[in-house]
Amino acid sequence: MKATPMVWTGRVLSGLFVLFMLGASIAPKFLMPDIAREASPQGVPGSAILLIGVLELVATLLYVWRRTALLGAIMMTAILGGAIATHMNAGSPLFSHTLFGVWLGLVMWGGLWLRDADLRQRLPVRRVP
Repeated sequence: MKATPMVWTGRVLSGLFVLFMLGASIAPKFLMPDIAREASPQGVPGSAILLIGVLELVATLLYVWRRTALLGAIMMTAILGGAIATHMNAGSPLFSHTLFGVWLGLVMWGGLWLRDADLRQRLPVRRVP
């Protein structure tokens, strides 16, 4: 079956999301925990940095595999929600820090919706008359 431009757009968005998660979020938590701890908002204990990294890695890997992509997206949505709440609590800037989880979630869900026909059938977008 030939992939449509919509499916390719979804793959590109999903790939960008995964690359961001691996390079900017997950890797520092494993390879540079001191830098990740310093970059985290106030109130995140240093002992939680590695656990957050593990949860992000698991959710990202689930998101990559087609059969578990929906579970990975749901798990990542919970993680992003926690990041948004943490930034709100820390008083971080709204558009650049606090809402970054929203922007990332939109890319993640948009990529999944565009590349997965089954998901589009389950969650159809209907035009309002």
